[in-house]
Amino acid sequence: MNGKQIKWRIRYYLQYFPFTLNTLLCAIAIYVSYKLLYRPIDPKKDAPSALVPFILLMAKMALWFVLGLILLSLLSTLATWLHYLYIRSKKGYKMQIDFTMETVNGKKNKLFLNAMIEGIRRPVLGFVKGRLFYDNYDMTDRFSLLSNKLKEKSWWRAAISGKSRLMLPDIKEYQLKGGFVYFQDMLHIFSLAVSQPITGHFYQPPVLAEDDDREVYPKKTEQMDVRIEQMRRVEGEHLNYKDFEAGDDVRRIVWKVYAKNRELVVRIPEMFEPYASHLYFYATFHAAVKKQWLSEGYFKEMLNYYKNYVWTVYDTLSKKEWEMRYIPDQNLTVPESISEAEKSARIISNSNWHDDRSMVGYFKPNQGAVLCISSLVDPEELRTILSQCDNSTVVYFIKVSQVFRHFVAWNWIKRLIFLPPEDRLSKLRGRWTFSPIRFQIQKKEKEIEMILQSSNVIVAVL
Repeated sequence: MNGKQIKWRIRYYLQYFPFTLNTLLCAIAIYVSYKLLYRPIDPKKDAPSALVPFILLMAKMALWFVLGLILLSLLSTLATWLHYLYIRSKKGYKMQIDFTMETVNGKKNKLFLNAMIEGIRRPVLGFVKGRLFYDNYDMTDRFSLLSNKLKEKSWWRAAISGKSRLMLPDIKEYQLKGGFVYFQDMLHIFSLAVSQPITGHFYQPPVLAEDDDREVYPKKTEQMDVRIEQMRRVEGEHLNYKDFEAGDDVRRIVWKVYAKNRELVVRIPEMFEPYASHLYFYATFHAAVKKQWLSEGYFKEMLNYYKNYVWTVYDTLSKKEWEMRYIPDQNLTVPESISEAEKSARIISNSNWHDDRSMVGYFKPNQGAVLCISSLVDPEELRTILSQCDNSTVVYFIKVSQVFRHFVAWNWIKRLIFLPPEDRLSKLRGRWTFSPIRFQIQKKEKEIEMILQSSNVIVAVL
């Protein structure tokens, strides 16, 4: 067991420690209040006043009233904790959880946790909270169980529940290791924990970023009975027309134009076969960098950034008339019962940087209509692929170094004066400016942009 695992174990077992920082603060506050209110009055030093005894009496009454409330809450917390231990041993009541994806502020796929415990009682003036442990004993923030679930046709409470937004560091699948339920008094002086045997998996999906909508058309179909029934939309009077020439099909003559201008023009034949109805979507996670770099925090944040934009491109294109087919570059197992969009979101979430499958062996230019690439791809492989593509292929270039974009001076001022770093990304942004990785990634991005500009494909830089 290494030092990191020992640290995780200590954090886990410290959850059983009932005292908190508030315990010390409350003890100090009570001691100071008692000393001030019950110190003997010296007539020689203290100025005599008729109001002093009355003020001291009212202050003492307030002190004992507050102490009574605190004591009531503490005893209630202890009683509800013992009650839950009893019903858990008798009836096996434990925390039940499920995860939902919701839309918040117009952004899809926000992860929410729904938790419920049956038969439990909430302390008087106190709280019941929960926490989950996942992967290597990492833990979520504590979430409150504030809502009551009543029995059917009754006013009696059957369970308590709570809903909380989960903010986890990475977009991936997590493995649950267990959980805790905490009984806390009104001032959080004591926190009495009960472990919960929770297992399973859940994943944090990618979220939508700023989209870049491009005209994309499919190149291949999977069934010959799926046919395009509607003609492609004409975006201008002469955009999809050309002058009539010998050998053109007279059935393509646009008679409305002839009646108006006395010019014979014909519709340009469709670029794709009439059965082309499936849009093949490719997104490579190949990283042509040093393998030891992939465990760096920089590349974890780049991966999250890349996943969000891959999902954004997929979601934007899925709103078109074509049926999407996402082709992953890694072997991942997902439930077959979920929808195509949910399946794609889960595959994107579980994908990682790799150097196993090259981009040349992954992307099929003859059927792939869309290709998402990152700043970590091999420029020579990209050049080889683009030489086989035409102007019907759309390449989305996601510059992953943009995740660290910030105003350097303002970031340092915040760190030194105003606020400490909030998360891993905030810490990395300050170091990114002087990181040698930054110069290599940005150099590669410039090379990739030059290759894309000299190609025939449609390019979108995100």
